[in-house]
Amino acid sequence: MAEVQVEARARARLAQLTLEEKASLLDGRDFWHTKPVERLGVPALTVSDGPHGLRKQANLGDPIGLNASVQATCFPPAVALACSWDPQLARRVGEALGDECRAADVAVLLGPGINMKRSPLCGRNFEYFSEDPLLAGAMASGWVQGVQSRGVGTSLKHFAANNQEAERLRVSAEVDERTLREIYLAAFEQVVRAAQPWTVMCSYNRINGVYASEHHWLLTEVLRQEWGFEGLVVSDWGAVNRRDHGVAAGLDLEMPSSGGAGTQVILEALREGTLSEQQLDRAVLRVLELVDRAAAREPLEEFDQGAHHALAREAAAASIVLLKNDQRILPLDPAQGGAIAVIGEFARSPRFQGAGSSQVSPTRVENALHCLREALAGSRELLFAPGFELESEALDPQLAEQAVAAAAQAQVALVFLGLPPTYESEGYDREHMRLPDAQLQLLERVAAANPNVVVVLSNGSAVLVADWEHHARAVVEGWLLGQAGGAAICDVLLGAVSPSGRLAETIPQRFEHNPALGNFPGSDGVVRYGEGLLIGYRWYDTRALPVAHPFGHGLSYTSFEYSDLQVRVLDDGAEPRVEVSLRVTNSGQRSGAEVVQLYVSAPRVSVFGPEQELRGFARVQLDPGAAELVTLTLEQRAFAHWHVARAQWAVEGGEYELRVGASSRDIRLRAGVTLRGGQLAAPLGPDSTLAEFLADDAGREWLLEKFGGSALGDRVLESEMTRMLGSFPVRRLARFPGAAFGEAELDGFLAAR
Repeated sequence: MAEVQVEARARARLAQLTLEEKASLLDGRDFWHTKPVERLGVPALTVSDGPHGLRKQANLGDPIGLNASVQATCFPPAVALACSWDPQLARRVGEALGDECRAADVAVLLGPGINMKRSPLCGRNFEYFSEDPLLAGAMASGWVQGVQSRGVGTSLKHFAANNQEAERLRVSAEVDERTLREIYLAAFEQVVRAAQPWTVMCSYNRINGVYASEHHWLLTEVLRQEWGFEGLVVSDWGAVNRRDHGVAAGLDLEMPSSGGAGTQVILEALREGTLSEQQLDRAVLRVLELVDRAAAREPLEEFDQGAHHALAREAAAASIVLLKNDQRILPLDPAQGGAIAVIGEFARSPRFQGAGSSQVSPTRVENALHCLREALAGSRELLFAPGFELESEALDPQLAEQAVAAAAQAQVALVFLGLPPTYESEGYDREHMRLPDAQLQLLERVAAANPNVVVVLSNGSAVLVADWEHHARAVVEGWLLGQAGGAAICDVLLGAVSPSGRLAETIPQRFEHNPALGNFPGSDGVVRYGEGLLIGYRWYDTRALPVAHPFGHGLSYTSFEYSDLQVRVLDDGAEPRVEVSLRVTNSGQRSGAEVVQLYVSAPRVSVFGPEQELRGFARVQLDPGAAELVTLTLEQRAFAHWHVARAQWAVEGGEYELRVGASSRDIRLRAGVTLRGGQLAAPLGPDSTLAEFLADDAGREWLLEKFGGSALGDRVLESEMTRMLGSFPVRRLARFPGAAFGEAELDGFLAAR
């Protein structure tokens, strides 16, 4: 249904609603449905959890929404999918999810989650894409466009600054506006502008003391007025604080049902005049528009489970990151060679998704052990030993002995390690970044029996590897890969697929190096974002800290060469555009995909900034010997910072360095570009300093005229004295003897501007 028709139909229905019906439409009917108005033919909509798979519950009596759900394809969660650095793949996954929603009569899929990975301990990091907003925004935009192309809505979440599970329902995230704009809101802005999600979900927490559910600046001034969001804002489940304040701020729909309590609060506020009917109508109209958008989708009898499983396998394989591959131990030859020992319970009992509200009931699950047995049958002997119990912290001597014996008999030992299910979940944060001690002890014993060790990891958040990876010749970061992850791991280990995943988050050498240390998870109801802009690689690169594996890192079974870097300025000034091109060549012996990453290092003369920031990327698939010209266009935001005083994006004039590479620490090509930039001086006001007046053309002219010939003026305008007094407010200089102007004249000049 065209947007004009949607709005017209919604307005016609709005005019027929009673006041009570209007208020009731802003409340859920139950846990997963909006409220209908049967007399006007307004249906209830079904919404469902599941950013990486549909999680529609058959049992509507579940009071907290955590019962089992109907079967659906479990795709790789965001922690893995982001490592593909492939927005088009994310779109294809979104299209499949949209079809599964249509087949289940679900109107809105509650995802994607795009909060930044501020701390590696956040218990929900498996559900988020990255520590970088550009990468998260690009992947989420593709996902949203894919789902909504099927006539199913999405819910961009959790808006905003929801970067921990500890005290998540009431903690106040204390964060300055520049950091908010450049880091924590940037991915949301990118998705809203590029994909227009049907809904945005406000988070539980407070931002600088104000609950997200009643934050007018966030929900109305920024989201709607600045970014042009056209859809509906829904609460996270249980995020409403004061229902009437929420409506006034821009929160439209409360979920789940409040049992009518929210409706009564709204009606009482209308009677008392603290909420206007115009504000109510604005929210109701958005609910009605959502209903009509959903009504326009075509029904779908069923979806192709086999095709969706194959897509899940493809996505999982593209998401696997080869961290280390000494002596090219991988890929393994499936046709010839000695015995292969598969060690670790994760090979048999895969952990393929996180815990909490996003948990999907998969249509099928493939484990690596079964897939390896099938692939190696009749060619190479396979030995299996579970090695450890998933949730055990203590090493079982008997299981360890069996694993060591298997490793000693084999040519290669594939050791599957990872985080037990209880280590990470929605609702609580991790306590540390380590693998269980029992697993590390087992690895050490296996490596002593066989030096040809390949470690395969299963984890929803980054884990420390620096203390143990010397025991392995190869390390495969398998993340949580969805229901087809076992087959995808097999594809990569045996060389059917060349690994092409790149890290979407930094793996530090030590937990103590992480930027949020000391400011996570906060105390007394407050968490201070003391690291400011420096999260993830921005912190490690700016501080020149050693890392185990840098942001963007990932190895391949082939090799790539970069050459012919060219930079062309298309537009200069306050809103520059710069075109960057280079040639990428597959210099190896097999096909593979490379992820070209473009970082910008800014002069930052007037304001502090990170050492470098990701500003563009491209995934390139190449056959051996083939080359491709990669062109990336950088817009204003690639060079801009948020100018707090001017409340706008500003580009500082000077020379920027453009760095192209295969990770934030593997820069292959560099080039400089000089930009004029725009006006950076703060607007002059009552407290403006001498330096700020002299940086402003009109202010300088006025000040020189007033100071001209006066004893004080001659002294102040001496170079050394100007530097010393540069931070003095001009108003205070006006009080000095011999100033030659008074405060009244200063006020007159400022008022005339």
